[in-house]
Amino acid sequence: MTGATLVTGALAAHEAGVTPATIRKWVQLGHLGPAGRQGRAHVFRLEDVFAAERAARRKAPGAR
Repeated sequence: MTGATLVTGALAAHEAGVTPATIRKWVQLGHLGPAGRQGRAHVFRLEDVFAAERAARRKAPGAR
């Protein structure tokens, strides 16, 4: 099994093109789960972040 790329919430937000508040909201709503912690900060797998971003775009009003 290959190692997943783990990133902080701020970097996850940057990669997905959203704000850090959006990442926190996705976690709160259960759309994205942290893969662990790095100190006090949650870390996320990039593939999970991208999956949550795709799901959010599908559910967004006016999304194609």
